[in-house]
Amino acid sequence: MTDTPVNHAPHIGTLAERSLHASLKDWYEQPGDQREVKVDGFIIDLVRGDLLIEIQTRSFWSLKRKLARLTENHRVRLVHPIPAERWIVKYAADGETLIERRKSPKKGYVEQIFSELVSFPDLIERENFSLEVLLIREEQIWCNDGQGSWRRKGWSVTDRRLLEVIYRVTFHAKEDFLALVPETVLPEFTAKELASSIKQPSYIASRMVYCLRNMGAIEQVGKKGRAYLYARCA
Repeated sequence: MTDTPVNHAPHIGTLAERSLHASLKDWYEQPGDQREVKVDGFIIDLVRGDLLIEIQTRSFWSLKRKLARLTENHRVRLVHPIPAERWIVKYAADGETLIERRKSPKKGYVEQIFSELVSFPDLIERENFSLEVLLIREEQIWCNDGQGSWRRKGWSVTDRRLLEVIYRVTFHAKEDFLALVPETVLPEFTAKELASSIKQPSYIASRMVYCLRNMGAIEQVGKKGRAYLYARCA
């Protein structure tokens, strides 16, 4: 597992493929990379030598078949952003009149990657696959068009804009994910104890346990009261 703080600002991409995805592609690209290359019938965001780079800003589920096929014969890196800091920018129905810009109280953490990784936790066992998580600062654009979720009282989320990449961490093997389990809960722990230790909601800890079990990093070793106990695989 490698991690590097990132301090420089990204280039802002076009809106044709949503701002966040385009901006991350601009930020990630290096001299010599090829964009939008067709490999084995799939379009790849960036090709760097023999490495295929796929940037996914949404759910992993739609990538399951694509990644399973590509990793049979190619080195593939999946890149996913998590907003460590988010600003909500609200516009009127015309999409141009700014109403307000405020900071969301919600914060993102690397452990939240397990909410997406549940789609294919066993893929990490393939030598050709790696996953890079980017913690970012972003703006989420809302429009008062009356077409959005009732939870947002009709406001639509129309875009996400990259402000800065502040941290990156790459996972190559199950041991890298296992490093996210704090030493304070070892050698044996329950999902509830894990949630308390990583200061995340119980559902994140449960998905973390699910993924770690399915990639062969931990195993169920007994029970503590009514809760299951887990430990590192021998």
